[in-house]
Amino acid sequence: MHQVGSVAAVNKIVRASFFKRDPLICARELIGTELIWDDCSGIVVEVEAYAAINDEAAHTFTRPSARSFIERNNAGAAYVYFNYGMHWMLNVLVKGDENGFVLIRALEPRQGIEQMKKRRGLNDLKRLCSGPGKLTQALGITNRHHEMDLCSDPRYCFARNTKRSADVVADKRVGITRSAHYPWRFTLKGSPFVSRAVKL
Repeated sequence: MHQVGSVAAVNKIVRASFFKRDPLICARELIGTELIWDDCSGIVVEVEAYAAINDEAAHTFTRPSARSFIERNNAGAAYVYFNYGMHWMLNVLVKGDENGFVLIRALEPRQGIEQMKKRRGLNDLKRLCSGPGKLTQALGITNRHHEMDLCSDPRYCFARNTKRSADVVADKRVGITRSAHYPWRFTLKGSPFVSRAVKL
């Protein structure tokens, strides 16, 4: 078994039922889970929630392809897109009473760190995964992972340690201009691995 895969065996894989709830609840509760990606993994320390309806910052507001993605996929599917022609972005589909996405914005590297450093071309641990484009580069995530089920394969999943609790802080989403006032960015309190410090 993969070294990282064993982490999921020890912890509990986050199943599809987790993502059949409100995007805000899912986003908040993903903080502190471990994103396992083949031989690499990291603790989720920053995410953002996006609603499928009436959220001008969400792809569903302007892209029919995002709306059809929701229709044909199950909760917990990976929604991967190319941002500004520069970076891949990893999102998870949420389908509950309210549909939407959770964007994975930053990780605290745990496993496969040397591989991450090689992919990123740097040694600074705090900067390896301190942004949505950085973490996808570090983990080797591209469009080939689009629509992947993240709730069944222990090599590609979120896992949570029931003994670990996360102190979560909510503030405004970053890097957007529309619907930017919603406090839908969630971070692990005091984490030095986030993409941008929380304004208190």
